[in-house]
Amino acid sequence: MTEMVEAGRLALRVEGNNWNAYFARPGTMEDAVLLASISMRLVQNEERKNAFLELMKECVADMLEEATGQRPSYPKGIQDAPESERSGNA
Repeated sequence: MTEMVEAGRLALRVEGNNWNAYFARPGTMEDAVLLASISMRLVQNEERKNAFLELMKECVADMLEEATGQRPSYPKGIQDAPESERSGNA
């Protein structure tokens, strides 16, 4: 059986008028890589918001699969960022 290891995470932050998606190491935003950004006014409806979230999850999964040969899963679901990591309107 393969042990699950948290290789990184998808971090989404409201910064100014944008919703930014980052790939970040577990537990920190230090050296996080900006993946994409979308205007908050474009993701006000739940369907578009979820579409952006799912797209970013698939992009991170593609990157990790390319690097490791294994497609990651998202077993924890969506978690709020710790207070120390929050920015913008988070």
